[in-house]
Amino acid sequence: MTVDVEHHWDVATVTIRREEKLNALDYPTIDRLLAVLDDIEGDDTVRAVVLTGAGERAFSAGADIPSLAGSIAGGREQALREIVRRGQGLTRRIERYAKPVIVAVNGLAHGGGCEITEAAPLAIAAAHATFAKPEITLGFPPPFGGSQRLPRHVGRKRGLEMILTGDPVDAHRAAEIGLVNAVVPGDELLDRAHTLAHRITRHAPGAVAACLRAVTQGIDLPIDDGLAVEAAWFAGTVGSDDVDAGLARFLATRGNGR
Repeated sequence: MTVDVEHHWDVATVTIRREEKLNALDYPTIDRLLAVLDDIEGDDTVRAVVLTGAGERAFSAGADIPSLAGSIAGGREQALREIVRRGQGLTRRIERYAKPVIVAVNGLAHGGGCEITEAAPLAIAAAHATFAKPEITLGFPPPFGGSQRLPRHVGRKRGLEMILTGDPVDAHRAAEIGLVNAVVPGDELLDRAHTLAHRITRHAPGAVAACLRAVTQGIDLPIDDGLAVEAAWFAGTVGSDDVDAGLARFLATRGNGR
């Protein structure tokens, strides 16, 4: 099995297990990741996902090159179907996921591994992690959404420097430009990712989902359209049990003079 799942209270830890291939993403692994995410989304006992790679060398080295080469050899339609649609489908699924996904980058995150990091709402990196966009060395642009997400997240010039040179950046630079939230010692990575997850899951699931969707749907819209998205998600929570309970707790606390 190239992807496995472990449950820690209300957090599912999803691990890519192709350590001998630096956790490269071949087609069965991508398909398995999508199936796992589908299963977790329907499990109400899981409130957040930590996504990581096996071992200490790599989160993911990106697309599996032999698979990729075979698809390209089959021509444009095959390459679009097997590489672009599948890869973009995975990153879009992570980006739009109804539960928070925290990527725990335990080593190199190159190519598709970097693109998964870009797509996830939150990411923590081990101090030895590196990030790179090496697709240009193979003669093509990033195909899993990286040419679009990276410049949006870190700025056009910083994004283009990574995309056009293919040179890696270290974890501290990734945090400086906003690609990851924090850098931690490697032996603390999963604990810190789970701590962040539990800081989120203590809140009402409806509120967490509404916040995720409001930000994801509105981030690239003009501000007036984005405000309309925010208003719609806010309105959807009004009258819910979670809001009633939250307001009751606040008012009770204020009533006690605290």
